[in-house]
Amino acid sequence: MTSTLEPLYLGFDLSTQQLKALSIDSNLNVAYEAKVDFDADLAKYGVRNGVHIHEAESEVIAPVAMWLEAVDLALERLKNSGMDFRRVMGISGAGQQHGSVYWSQKGEQLLADLDPDRSLVSQLSAAFAHPWSPNWQDASTQAECDSFDACLGSADELARMTGSKAHHRFTGPQVMRFCKKHPEAYRSTRRISLVSSFLASIFLGRIAEIDISDVCGMNLWDIAKGAWSEPLLKLTAGDNDDEVENLRNKLGVVRVDGGGSMGSISPWLVARYGFSPTCAVAPFTGDNPSTILALPLRPLDAIVSLGTSTTFLMSTPNYVPDPSYHFFNHPTTPGLYMFMLCYKNGGLARERVRDKLLLTSVEQNSFNTTIGNDPWATFNAVTASTPPLGKYHSGDPAKLGLYFPLPEIVPNVRAGTWRFILEAGSTAAPIETAQRWNLPRDDARAIVESQILSLRLRSRNLVLPPAPSLPPQARRIYLVGGGATNPAIARIVGEILGGAEGVYTLNVGGNACALGAAYKALWAMERGQKQNQPDGEAHEQTFEALVAERWTEEGKVRLVDQGYRPGVWEQYGDVLGAFAAIEQIVTQTES
Repeated sequence: MTSTLEPLYLGFDLSTQQLKALSIDSNLNVAYEAKVDFDADLAKYGVRNGVHIHEAESEVIAPVAMWLEAVDLALERLKNSGMDFRRVMGISGAGQQHGSVYWSQKGEQLLADLDPDRSLVSQLSAAFAHPWSPNWQDASTQAECDSFDACLGSADELARMTGSKAHHRFTGPQVMRFCKKHPEAYRSTRRISLVSSFLASIFLGRIAEIDISDVCGMNLWDIAKGAWSEPLLKLTAGDNDDEVENLRNKLGVVRVDGGGSMGSISPWLVARYGFSPTCAVAPFTGDNPSTILALPLRPLDAIVSLGTSTTFLMSTPNYVPDPSYHFFNHPTTPGLYMFMLCYKNGGLARERVRDKLLLTSVEQNSFNTTIGNDPWATFNAVTASTPPLGKYHSGDPAKLGLYFPLPEIVPNVRAGTWRFILEAGSTAAPIETAQRWNLPRDDARAIVESQILSLRLRSRNLVLPPAPSLPPQARRIYLVGGGATNPAIARIVGEILGGAEGVYTLNVGGNACALGAAYKALWAMERGQKQNQPDGEAHEQTFEALVAERWTEEGKVRLVDQGYRPGVWEQYGDVLGAFAAIEQIVTQTES
């Protein structure tokens, strides 16, 4: 291959608010990038933050047609940036987890017969039995979740089998509700895709298999057996053998190998955009599994994703499921698992506090809110000037809050805001009150503390001391997502979670998920055979080995906070019990 046609590998990320595309060369260097913002670029679909919300039913959905149009637009933008699609040897991608897409009886044939002179959206309207996809923020499935938790005897047993207890957003409860709410559409559905396998299908030209990691976000997959769970399929489809088999066929076979090729790229893409007909499509996975592929994670390294949701990710060889968090099969490496905490109220919740603070500051003229035209300037300034837990003096009470503009997953509670104080030196329970809070200023630091304290509370049993002289904590913390470059947030992450070697951000900013997908495409195509194994046999190179071999930190990661601060880390540890107590107070009040 000539130097002008050195290979590129393309990764996509179909998230809630954007479709991002990113290409890399064989040395992991980013070559081209493009993105489509649904609200800004595709406003005709009437979405806000990428979705439609039906509050009466707590339903959150996205139009599938919008995603189709975004694929064409992203590819056009890559082409206009100078990218030569003939160089692309492999493609992978990621999709927002849990969402489902319902293909019609003729969907696959329409995919195969695409006309290169016409756009996707103009040809595939009849390819779907239902034009909407449930979004991960959806909270309409409480009844179905109760049935899932009860199906195997308890939420603990469901988590043991599937890696998670029942959650509103998980695909199994969503499909169960879909069967009841849209029976005609369900009957006319030939195949059900996850968002990741839907996106893979567009590039493959046929309906793609669900991958071994993303399938764990459905509450339908028995992780230990590596098979669909019979009792959970019966619960979803109805206790009828024909209906169970029908659902199994709609879901299809799960692809176990996270690498390799599922097939050559669709002829439509070859003719329309100039891809090589030998370009291969690797398995696509969920956005969270893809994010952990964006760098060579070591044991005790953690990723905190500060996007629309707040997510905590670690790679571990230990499968220790619990209803309070999630375990998934690793997207590339058998024998490893992904540990995950996920919260609905991430970036959008922080933005609400930011906007309220900004409005108040403008009215009072109390801060210069135009620093570099940065909408976060006031929020960051207030946060930096507020001490940990809002304690200006040792005798001041600690301020703790919960901020859920959307119904939350962890803990499972309705939308709302709750503020508490914990008196200094007191062993009594926290008191729910907004008195002694300076609002809205105190909310700026408190909302970030609340989100990160919850991460520490639930991950503390999975971390070990990274050095003999240090308390249990992550070795390194990597920040990704839209909030990753915010210095005020990075400092609070370090203060609460620690990070013996510091807190870092990836220089791709909010594109970590697309980067992980591009790395996955490269590994899938170039993993080859290695002869340097102790047994003398040839083995395909693992994802971790390939990326570590080609990875250089310079230019890829940047230190944004020192991490562990003796004294401050312990100060937050002292209120973990109180933080758990306020969650319990709120959930008990709700029930």
